[in-house]
Amino acid sequence: MKARTGAAPEPSVDETVALSAAACMFRSLGEPARLAILRHLALGEHKVVDLTAHLGLAQSTVSAHLACLRDCGLVTSRPQGRASLWSLSHSAPLLEVLAAAERLLAATGDAVALCPTYGEPADR
Repeated sequence: MKARTGAAPEPSVDETVALSAAACMFRSLGEPARLAILRHLALGEHKVVDLTAHLGLAQSTVSAHLACLRDCGLVTSRPQGRASLWSLSHSAPLLEVLAAAERLLAATGDAVALCPTYGEPADR
């Protein structure tokens, strides 16, 4: 039997819940347009009209992706006149995740692109 040192016990973590939340976060990052939006917002605040011009996407598409990212807690907006300025909610940790993904892609030689489940079709 292990002696207690007086430290508070570690809170138990439901691994299933934690992994499900992580999977949801990665799904929110799993759309190229949302990643492009996040990369633009890493440069600073943008209006939807600015993002549509940068990305060449329809306003409704950009707005839908921003709503998804907002619902996931990754972006936030503030009103400016009749428009909204969008920005990253947690820029440092998000940029760390994106940088880690780039390092992992470099380490694997982008092998995920060849994955039969998640990779890009060869005819693209």
